[in-house]
Amino acid sequence: MKIVRDFPHTFREIPHLDIPLRDGTRIAARLWLPDSAERSPVPVILEYLPYRKGDGTAIDDATRHRYFAGHGFAAIRIDMRGSGDSEGLLVDEYSAQEMNDAVELIGWLAAQPWCNGRVGMMGISWGGFNSLQVAALAPPALRAVVSVCSTDDRYNDDVHYQGGALLAREMLGWAMTMLGFNVKPPDPQVVGDRWRELWQQRLDGTPTFIETWMAHPQRDAYWRHGSICEDYSALRCPVLMVGGWADGYTNTVMRVLNNLDVPCRGIIGPWAHQYPNSGRPGPAIGFLQEAVRWWDHWLNDRDRGVLDVPKLRVWMQEHAAPRSSKWPGRWSGGSLASSEFAAREFYFTGNALQNDAGIAVVKTLPADPRHGVASGMWCPFGPGDLAADQRPDDLVSMTFDTAPLASELSLLGAPEVVVDVEGEAGSQVIARLCEVAPDGSSLLLSWGVQALDGGPRARVRMDVLGHRVKAGHRLRLALAASYWPMVWPSAGPAPRVTTGVGKLVLPVWTAQTDAVSFEEPECAEPAAFEVLRKGALTISDDGTVRRADQGRIRHANGMETETVFIDEMPWGDAPTALFAREFELARGDWQTRIAVTGEMTSDLDGFDVRVGLIASSGNSRCADRTWTFRFPRGSA
Repeated sequence: MKIVRDFPHTFREIPHLDIPLRDGTRIAARLWLPDSAERSPVPVILEYLPYRKGDGTAIDDATRHRYFAGHGFAAIRIDMRGSGDSEGLLVDEYSAQEMNDAVELIGWLAAQPWCNGRVGMMGISWGGFNSLQVAALAPPALRAVVSVCSTDDRYNDDVHYQGGALLAREMLGWAMTMLGFNVKPPDPQVVGDRWRELWQQRLDGTPTFIETWMAHPQRDAYWRHGSICEDYSALRCPVLMVGGWADGYTNTVMRVLNNLDVPCRGIIGPWAHQYPNSGRPGPAIGFLQEAVRWWDHWLNDRDRGVLDVPKLRVWMQEHAAPRSSKWPGRWSGGSLASSEFAAREFYFTGNALQNDAGIAVVKTLPADPRHGVASGMWCPFGPGDLAADQRPDDLVSMTFDTAPLASELSLLGAPEVVVDVEGEAGSQVIARLCEVAPDGSSLLLSWGVQALDGGPRARVRMDVLGHRVKAGHRLRLALAASYWPMVWPSAGPAPRVTTGVGKLVLPVWTAQTDAVSFEEPECAEPAAFEVLRKGALTISDDGTVRRADQGRIRHANGMETETVFIDEMPWGDAPTALFAREFELARGDWQTRIAVTGEMTSDLDGFDVRVGLIASSGNSRCADRTWTFRFPRGSA
């Protein structure tokens, strides 16, 4: 990626800025401001996160916000209430407090003498979520949004539940990660002697998060809050949606584009959970140039042609070896009009996918604990987290193959399985769609899970994909009743499905599209840092043990950080999830340590969760807390 150092505008960086809210809480921010802004006010680009502006995201923040400032925009990175160097407590994801604070902060930014009254909001993941959520509240100064790797549906398309089933690794793992993040102390260099008091407030008052998430196993008012899919019409400003095929949030872009009635465009590329200018597997694109054009168009009233491109620009992946560092394919564009699509149906019967229905046969789905060994991570961050060759999982599934395809087949959208079932409410049907090469290797294209409601039919909606299946290759549908460690298994017996009349429905993209292209990736210089100890990622052969050591880093402000994540997902007599999160923050003689642990098990009736938190400053222990919870099985 090209690092740009010479920009059209000079700018200065303000490492810490206190923003007072009406309730007296002081919110911490880092600001990049063009030197000309006080003479000629400029728009502001806001990124609003709980991940610590001083050290957590500081290195990469600079690559984007320096770039925006160098192109004439003020850029601000704000620590949400209760995170980083901001006061208060952060008590949940996407709370009403978080949203209300954002609306107030946008008003404050618009009123500054260096701002022209217009604000854009952007972010990836949490920041992509809340950009959409805040836009749905329609603060007057918010004029445009760029949302990357995000969701419009907090229940069905986030790290908690999918298809009514509980995500085994993500539910507890993300809760433990957020507990560890949230109880980190503010920086004494920024907040002064109050750091200890503010830290103790966090240690005493931060909840476990998982208690709330597990208490809502069904879609209810808790999950509808913050899910813009409940009312797309509330969102009134232009939106640029960006996603990656290797990310966990693959479904949002097309769904949002199909439902918004404001100017909107989408990009989906060959990336995991990353900004596209550094996206892997790759190839990466000039995402920051795209963002600057978007901001310039909507915040400066300069026609940059942002609506002259196809509604969706999409990387149509082609076959590659699993976990490839780059994906073959090509960029295409489409309008997403219904005329561009056609459904193609295959019946699954015997061990084949065929055009015609066969004899109805009732079969019990396999529920082998080994199914899922090749699943990879739900939310990958790079090629090492992606699904492996699917043959080990295929061997312990019920599989159905097409004959070798006579011609290339372009798929864009969500594959779906429709099947008659016999099973208890809460039991699960897992479906995987794979491309099988002549050498027998099996590439995962998409997967989905559906918890049964006791009815006679199941519809399993798999994740959206964009893929050109090669002529001579076969498609494979794999069905199972468990998928460990991706999905927590149900308590009852495996359901029975009727083959012969069950269908796989594929979204065939028939459009004759013009090729589209992007500029080469570039960014501004990252914030200075020094690697004191290199990190390492180790994953067991069966994928059930994962240790991510991020090493030790000294940041530009002198803060040294160490982070280690350990995930263990054994399935002996019963499935178990064990997570440890270890953090150290230090500067000179000042040193703090945080250790978070979580364990989840289950029985026929419910889930048992135990969470621990230990924190120390130097040799003094500041917190030693334990939580235990019992949750009944809901629909999960």
